Amino acid sequence: MKLKYSIVLLFLLQGTVWADDSKIERVEPPFWWTGMSNPQLQLLVYGKDISVTVPELNHPGIVITGVSKVTNPNYLFVELEISKDIPPCEFEIFFKKGKSVYTSFKYELRGRKQGSSSRKSFNKSDAVYLLMPDRFSNGDTSNDNIPEMLEQCDRSDPDGRHGGDIAGIINHLNYIRDLGFTAIWSNPLVENNNPFYSYHGYAITDFYRIDPRFGTNDDYTRLVNESHKRGLKVIMDMVFNHCSIHHWLMQNLPGTDWINNNDEFYRSNFRASTITDPYASVYDRDKMLTGWFDTHMADLDQRNEFLARYLIQNTIWWIEFSGIDGIRIDTQPYSYRNFMTEWSNAIFTEYPKFNVVGETWLQQEAMTAYFQKDALNKDGYNSGIPSVTDFPMYYALNKAFNEKDGWTEGLLSLYYVLAQDFLYAHPDNNLIFCDNHDLDRYFPKVNSNIKKWKMGMGFLLTTRGIPCIYYGTELLMTGEEKKGHGSIRKDFPGGWPGDSVNAFTSAGRNKAQNEAFNYLKTLLKWRLNNKLIQYGKLKQFIPENEIYVYFRYTDDECVMVALNNSNNEMKALKPERFDECMKNYKYARNVVTGEVINYLTVLTLPPKSILILELKK
Repeated sequence: MKLKYSIVLLFLLQGTVWADDSKIERVEPPFWWTGMSNPQLQLLVYGKDISVTVPELNHPGIVITGVSKVTNPNYLFVELEISKDIPPCEFEIFFKKGKSVYTSFKYELRGRKQGSSSRKSFNKSDAVYLLMPDRFSNGDTSNDNIPEMLEQCDRSDPDGRHGGDIAGIINHLNYIRDLGFTAIWSNPLVENNNPFYSYHGYAITDFYRIDPRFGTNDDYTRLVNESHKRGLKVIMDMVFNHCSIHHWLMQNLPGTDWINNNDEFYRSNFRASTITDPYASVYDRDKMLTGWFDTHMADLDQRNEFLARYLIQNTIWWIEFSGIDGIRIDTQPYSYRNFMTEWSNAIFTEYPKFNVVGETWLQQEAMTAYFQKDALNKDGYNSGIPSVTDFPMYYALNKAFNEKDGWTEGLLSLYYVLAQDFLYAHPDNNLIFCDNHDLDRYFPKVNSNIKKWKMGMGFLLTTRGIPCIYYGTELLMTGEEKKGHGSIRKDFPGGWPGDSVNAFTSAGRNKAQNEAFNYLKTLLKWRLNNKLIQYGKLKQFIPENEIYVYFRYTDDECVMVALNNSNNEMKALKPERFDECMKNYKYARNVVTGEVINYLTVLTLPPKSILILELKK
């Protein structure tokens, strides 16, 4: 199907007539910082026919080292070199046509915050709360409808904007902290000024601006600061593979090589396996990389050096501006591999202790491991991305408790995922989860059985990796992706003024919800202060007779986890088989109930249950 996009026509029809209006419409990044490890800065300058000018500046410690023109005469890319010891300042760049000054602008270099380059990031000691801002809480109803935005608020539309915002998140930071989480991952908050389906945040129209229906850039910084006051880290969601066709750059492209297949639309085949497949056809691999996600999401071509620098600098800008503690990369395999390595090298040059998790939506362990930093890839590829989303673990958790145990089914599916951790360079840094904003809610996936739900939560919070739990999981929220994304992204009850139920309070939750909430809170609070679970070693025993046992341990401490997958049979667990882990321990404490178990000779597990014991000497 041939689609002639307005973005292409605008590019083809624009002229080179000199404009009387010499205003520079945009300079990005809008400002920068002194003392960066990389002294080079690329400025994207956008204004009518700006390319016919020559930029000049005269300021100590700052020099123009290069000026690049592109096909579109309305762009210039100005390369600056900034001395590392220059103090914060403002300086002016003059754009000359011949000997006359055509226009100019002042640019600001700010001072970096003390310790910004060595800030700590999220890690395996954390438990992450994933929330969708538009669906979490509406703390400021005055920004629900903004005249300049193409889509207005309509809470009755499951795919429309509902009004959740940054103020709503800030209002409930105590709720998140008190539940036992230590980090927040929010779906993107940057501008998505699209005529429809704009609430999710993944069709960006301005990389440097928080969507005004969520708040302002300063509001986002306030969110980070208020989170830090409560001991919560903030993970920012970033998108490099695509942006909206309504992005201002797409409306007047610097050149046709900024996006893929801009003359003939086709979707990606969504087969990320083609990146790792040694036998993949060029046709299939190219279709995966260059195809669009949808007609309204232009696929970015990061092979363009100016675009690559633009995206890298945008990331550094947000880290430095807001003080975030980590990044989640959307659709990591869909961006060009070499760009992702270039991006990660640039980020960790500036922030060596930072952490990043890449969304690697793949079904097999080996393909997932390929995209993690330091993977032993035969082709030598190293993404530099420390953490990956553990989709193989997700698939196992969504079937393990519904299946009867077999050679690879049931509890064995969990066992085999962990048995393949030799493929990962850093398995403890994998982000593990039962569901998220793109997937069926976990509670209905385990047949709305709270016993199975507890098994899943107990496993998630005691195995290796960084656990991530989707908002509303603590309320047993339901939703199926096949019914539309609105089904799995429902409003948090109590997040809007006038809601009849407020699930942020115990009184607003029903009996089953409070049971789930309290169970999850108990485990999260325990994990919060438990270095053994966060950093300890893992040893697992092959599931037998519908029983799966594993241990988290150090030389001096040990936690035993046992799962009974039987639907109706009480199981007796004899410790002789596990003597290598249990022989030095005399009694135990049940982590969930607090019960002290004085005799470890025989342990019993009810059907469909998980037992978590702190072993004591």
